[in-house]
Amino acid sequence: MIDCKIVKVNSVSFKYEKEWAIKHANFTVDKGQFVAMIGPNGSGKSTLVNLILGFIKPNIGSIQVFNQSIKQFDDWKEIGYISQQVNRFNGGFPASVLEVVKSGLVSRLGMFRFLKREHTQKAIEALKIVEMEKFAKAKIGELSGGQQQRVFIARALVSDPSLLILDEPTVGIDAKHVNDFYDLLGRLNKKNGITLLMISHDIGTITKHATHVVCVNKAISFQGTSDEYKQFNKQNFTHVHEHMDQQLIHDHVEVTS
Repeated sequence: MIDCKIVKVNSVSFKYEKEWAIKHANFTVDKGQFVAMIGPNGSGKSTLVNLILGFIKPNIGSIQVFNQSIKQFDDWKEIGYISQQVNRFNGGFPASVLEVVKSGLVSRLGMFRFLKREHTQKAIEALKIVEMEKFAKAKIGELSGGQQQRVFIARALVSDPSLLILDEPTVGIDAKHVNDFYDLLGRLNKKNGITLLMISHDIGTITKHATHVVCVNKAISFQGTSDEYKQFNKQNFTHVHEHMDQQLIHDHVEVTS
């Protein structure tokens, strides 16, 4: 049987100076999954993502991506990444939507390679996937937060990644548009076959759309399907969420009389 592990985290621990941010973490992301990574503030979620992306190195343990050690892996076009920094995007930036998406090809082609007509068409196709092609000529700063997020997803998709990692992508998106955004991610996962790993505080909504859940609080307290998580959560609610801000727990607990 072919191993379809996209990400494999093996007994990973990492510390900033003297404080351990992650301890003995083990989890996997399989091809075709939509994995929600949830946990309280300061639980180590972003640290895990930075480890997977090779931005930082584990003190203990190992990480594999696409069945290769992170130490040797160099095919980074296979991984699209949307960071929290996107949510603090400078709205006055003068680039057009199409230019922003085409900039996603720079790492693939090289800084000094000229983009050709075929690359412009590729960027337009990426915009079509996120239903933003009609805004191709608009300035990125003219768009709403939700529209900008779709553009940055198109920028990540233009290099045809197999894995898309998103760090808190719904921050700055109006609540009424959050479900539309998750629907888009669901289509990317199911229709386009892109494996998704997403950090989210929006527990109630994300667990309705994701296929799998990883619960993080320094260590991994749960990994399984969304249905398994819902059952686990009912049995362990107080323990799992004891450090979570109350504002993060919405649309999540059914109250019965």
